[in-house]
Amino acid sequence: MTKQSRRCRSWFDIDGDSTLRLEYPLNENSVVFDLGGYKGQWVSDIFSKYCCNVYVFEPVMAFYEAIKKRFQHNKKIRIFPFGLAEENKKVVLGVDKDRSSMFKGSDEGEVIALHSFKEFLGTHQIRNIDLIKINIEGAEYDLLDFIIEEGLQTRISNIQVQFHDFVPYAEKRLKGIQKMLEGTHEMTWQYPFVWENWRIRDRG
Repeated sequence: MTKQSRRCRSWFDIDGDSTLRLEYPLNENSVVFDLGGYKGQWVSDIFSKYCCNVYVFEPVMAFYEAIKKRFQHNKKIRIFPFGLAEENKKVVLGVDKDRSSMFKGSDEGEVIALHSFKEFLGTHQIRNIDLIKINIEGAEYDLLDFIIEEGLQTRISNIQVQFHDFVPYAEKRLKGIQKMLEGTHEMTWQYPFVWENWRIRDRG
């Protein structure tokens, strides 16, 4: 059994994908961001439960087209053919199903577009995000560093993130981000390098 398999065992024991990852105080007016939409199953589950407004970001064209088709009749689910990052740029992504990453080699590479997280919020006039799900295969470190540096985490009620250990200095960077998040958020649950959630602290 691999190290990651051992990490995931307790997560699968509680069926975390169908429990913790969907249990939030959301409603039909809530705003949800899905960074790393892939096939759209989490989007389908979260929308079915709350009928919320969902913004889905999927930069791999084949995955984007599939999600777009899947939700083509749902006006509350908006699909975008790019990812969100600290700045506008294009990068080469190694395409490997749900493990597609800028940090892993692959027989199939694709140039993808990334848009500035901050600029996207401004362009779409989004003041607050009730829940953001981040599963972007190693790029979460740079993105969260940027979000915290800009103070944008104060506009996000819940941060659900999967950290990955194949990025250089992953554990050190993870601890650094967690330390900074503690100033505004509290960890509600954690399965290290599987999934964890941070909820904004009561401003009162």
